[in-house]
Formats: sequence, structure tokens, C-alpha cells
Amino acid sequence: MERKTHAWRIEEREYRRQEARRGRRHAYTSLRPERTALVVVDMVPFFVEENDYTFGIVPNIARLATALRAAGGTVAWVVPGYVEPSAVTNEFYGPETAAMFARSGGEGSVRERVWHEFDADDADLLVEKTATSAFFPGRSPLPGLLQARGLDTVLITGTVTNVCCESSVRDASTLGYRVVMVADANSARRDEDHNAALYTIYRTFGDVRTTDEVIELITPRC
Repeated sequence: MERKTHAWRIEEREYRRQEARRGRRHAYTSLRPERTALVVVDMVPFFVEENDYTFGIVPNIARLATALRAAGGTVAWVVPGYVEPSAVTNEFYGPETAAMFARSGGEGSVRERVWHEFDADDADLLVEKTATSAFFPGRSPLPGLLQARGLDTVLITGTVTNVCCESSVRDASTLGYRVVMVADANSARRDEDHNAALYTIYRTFGDVRTTDEVIELITPRC
């Protein structure tokens, strides 16, 4: 596998539009680490081994996890749970593909299913979801777990940018979280798909930042 990175971009005109609306480029100019969760979506072998862009974001996600833990924040690893294919999914995908996606999360504990280059800490949250979104009511325990820790900000990373990650952003925003999608810690199949999702999110659902910018925002200053 090759570690590839997306040539990501948000058009300058959209930056200018937001600056005119709120007086600044980025919605969130500060992050409180103790109230922030790094949500890592679907970084399991099924996805990482099939996409060089997904393999490519592993180091950035690892950097974010290490930095946020050190600053007192929370890391949540979210993997697909098994759901028996339904008549609808069989019709939509075809039975063979529906069965493949149903098993995409792998077997074993959540910790065992997360991509092997990551080191999940005992204090991390380990979660299954049974919908595209990690925040869809009744299909993931993540919102309740974050609420129990008093968290109000989520950093969305993982794959696929324009599917499970974008779905998670939309639902987290609807639930009232401050949402940041990390542009170089999400992956899609093509730059076009990735950038279309970033544009939609930045315009309506959350901020878009880089790994370096997020780490700077969460790193305590002397």
C-alpha cells in the first residue's frame, strides 16, 4: 500500500463568504481539550487495506489521538457493527455486496478490529455503530457516552469522508455539538468526493481544519 494524501481545498470564495458572515474564517478559534472528543470513524482493515488515501491518513489520526489524550481530551474509536442485510439493502446493493458491507467491521472486540497501527488507550471509548453515522439515535451509543463525560466538541476523522464521516458530522451538528472535520485526517476514493464533502460541511455543518491546526488549538500554552 502507498500512503497517499488528498489534494484538498475549499474555494477562496467560500472562505470569503464565511468571513463576511461571521467576521472570521473559522467558526471555532479555540478548543477546550477536556471537552473535546476525537471521533475516529471506520478505520478497520476492510477500508484501510482497500484505499491508499485511507492508509495515508493513519499517521495524522495517530498524531491527533496522542496530542488530545496528552491535553486531557477523549478519543473514540468507532467501527461498523454487524447488521443482518435487509430486503432494502439487498435490493439496493445486491445480496453479495450487502453481505460484504454487513461484515465490513470485522470480528472480535472493537479494540481488535481497529487498524493495527493505532494504539487504543484504556481510557478511550470503543464503540460500534449500526448506521452510516456514529451519532444516529438508537444506532450508536456514542452520543450518550460523550454526554456522560461532559463533552461538547467533536473532531471527525476517518473514512469515507463523504459517507460515514459526513453523515456523522451532520448528525453531530443536529445534536448540538461543535463539529470540526479534519481535512487531512479523512479519506474518500477521489479528491473530488473529498472536497465536495468538505465544502458542504464548512458551509453548513462544521468547521474544517488541518491536523496541524487542531493540534495547535488543543496544545496547552505556558
